Amino acid sequence: MTNKNKQQVTRLALLLGLFSTLGPFTIDMYLPAFPEIVMQFGTTASLVQLSLTACLLGLGIGQLVMGSLSDVYGRRNPLLISMAIYVVASLACAFSPNIGILIAFRFVQGFVASAGIVISRAIARDLFSGHELTKFFSLLLLVGNLGPLVAPVTGSGILSFTTWIGVFLALGLLGIYLLTMTKWSLKETLPADRRRPSNFVQQLRNYGSLFRDRQFVGYMLAQGIMIAGVFAYVSGTPFIYQNIYGASPTVFALLFGSNGISLIIGSQLVGRMSHRVSEHAFLLFGLCLACLASVTVLVVAIVHGPLFALVIPLFFFVAAIGITSTAAFPLAMESQGHMAGSAAALLGVIPFLLGAVVSPLVGIAGEDTAVPLGVIILGTSAAAMLAYFFLVRSSAREASIS
Repeated sequence: MTNKNKQQVTRLALLLGLFSTLGPFTIDMYLPAFPEIVMQFGTTASLVQLSLTACLLGLGIGQLVMGSLSDVYGRRNPLLISMAIYVVASLACAFSPNIGILIAFRFVQGFVASAGIVISRAIARDLFSGHELTKFFSLLLLVGNLGPLVAPVTGSGILSFTTWIGVFLALGLLGIYLLTMTKWSLKETLPADRRRPSNFVQQLRNYGSLFRDRQFVGYMLAQGIMIAGVFAYVSGTPFIYQNIYGASPTVFALLFGSNGISLIIGSQLVGRMSHRVSEHAFLLFGLCLACLASVTVLVVAIVHGPLFALVIPLFFFVAAIGITSTAAFPLAMESQGHMAGSAAALLGVIPFLLGAVVSPLVGIAGEDTAVPLGVIILGTSAAAMLAYFFLVRSSAREASIS
């Protein structure tokens, strides 16, 4: 690859990575404001966490819709419309009169933010395959994973001079910037002759064929269940760090943001070593690392160990997510070039739907214990491991025998 081509690929990864950061920013940026929102609306921690659940549901369901639309109408136009709606939804969240309205518009905000995630990945599959897809996807994640690192710190900085309303106004400005980038800097990558028919029944058949592919489902579940554990971490740590351990919003943002570094380390390890170590080997290593780290988190939570003893295994747990997601995505997408949008949508929707289920469970025992977090991430790690062995490995063995 020439230097010019490398520069073009890097610029494209930067642009698509910016769109994929919209999800993390939408999820994470208001996390330091959770206690303030509880006081503002005179509500409970569980209801504020429900606003996160609504956002995750929107991000999950939206990817199914946006993925299919991008296979039918191309990548660019659905992204343009979604970014425009995102700006409106962000302003509606900022000026919500009560927690119910905030929850409703968080769903809308998540729904349209999903376009940035799923369409950026579909564009990657339009242009690359094999190890080149793995390398490009790791570059995309290098930018996209800065979202979890920067978002809570940015939110904390905004909260230092304004209220939680300012956080959503800032998200609206981000939406305006991405709308401008879509209009002037993004080219269409799916020509008309490669688009799927605009037929709802056919779209359902596409999803049906994907669900019948055992290896695809195995990769999808292994990745999706693991990421659901991260959403439990995202939902629980604002209260665990600040209420149990007494961390300030700034300290929480720094601790939370440090896991963006671990995501980057995990994803870049796979991208840089994919020509030497197979994606299959990295996926299995990531699953084993997650199980070990989650066991440690549960033990620390049970004995109520010090804060650093909780932060360190969580760092490795999130690094395992970077490894598994970077390895599983190209393995799942390799044979799905004919319907990359739909395949990328399913790979994206499962984590958010599962995350929406597990996120409220973190607070089920109250705000004074981290044990539910340990139980949930251990359960998700074990379930992801089972999905890999019972679907991916077993179908591969059957194929070799036949």
